[in-house]
Amino acid sequence: MERNMNPRKAAVIGCGFVGAATAFTLMQSRLFTELVLLDANFDKADGEAKDIAHGIPFAGQMEIYAGDYDDIGDAAVIIVTAGANQKPEETRLDLVHKNVAIYKSIIPKIARQKFKGILLVVSNPVDILTYAAVKLSGFPEHRVIGSGTVLDTARLKYALSQHLGVDSRSIHSFIIGEHGDSEIAAFSSTNVSGIPLNNFCELRGHFHHEEAMEEISENVKNCAYEIIAKKQATYYGIAMSVKRICQCIMMNERSILPISAMMHGEYGVSGIALSMPAVVGMHGIETHVPIALNEEETKQLLHSAEILKGIVKELDL
Repeated sequence: MERNMNPRKAAVIGCGFVGAATAFTLMQSRLFTELVLLDANFDKADGEAKDIAHGIPFAGQMEIYAGDYDDIGDAAVIIVTAGANQKPEETRLDLVHKNVAIYKSIIPKIARQKFKGILLVVSNPVDILTYAAVKLSGFPEHRVIGSGTVLDTARLKYALSQHLGVDSRSIHSFIIGEHGDSEIAAFSSTNVSGIPLNNFCELRGHFHHEEAMEEISENVKNCAYEIIAKKQATYYGIAMSVKRICQCIMMNERSILPISAMMHGEYGVSGIALSMPAVVGMHGIETHVPIALNEEETKQLLHSAEILKGIVKELDL
């Protein structure tokens, strides 16, 4: 049965580390008045919902509960975090076959609910699974968003803020391409409150630009591996990233975020989902934003796209 959308309702599918942290973060955000949690293990979802609900007196009234697919058709946003965890020494792309199989179970169940909201893909590898979600759901592409490199970009801004001794919110920069090992730090278009990055570095007494930026971008790319090796998973940063994307949607902010979405010729890339800056609002993705890339960054971006396309060819989608 088709229902009217509840504009203040969200659902989280998958209540592992990332799903539970996301639900906890959303409870505190006051973006939603109703939050339903789904998991293959109903008791896990129920336990998380009950635990998180005990914080409601400190955060503001909302309804949070465990449910099933019949409970989510009227949600404004469905967030999918379900999937196998990334193990130490395992890349995000190593997860692909396990998690595509899980998505083949989940996404058609969402589609059968005649869901009209935004589908937000968070599971890894997020670019491949965003592509899979588009193909498996039949939803318009602008309504299927991957969390993309929103977290990687936050990590980059944090690292640059530590390097430069300046508020990370004054730094304008993007990680683009795959959310993974072929990601690219777009330093050529990076600025600090309008001042080109290298100029600001010199203002702060840093002159070995190439070496410093290479070290920072490598640290950003590898920090998830370090965290996973130490505590088995990363979940706080991605939960905050999901909250930020939801904020853009629910408040119709039309902010520019490096989310994962289908590409149709932008930067010479098509037929794959890739993480690139886009305007995000209540209807999902409005348009990609053409940031300036130098020749090397463009070459690396095309290489990143080819890696993802090669993986998609192996999948039955």
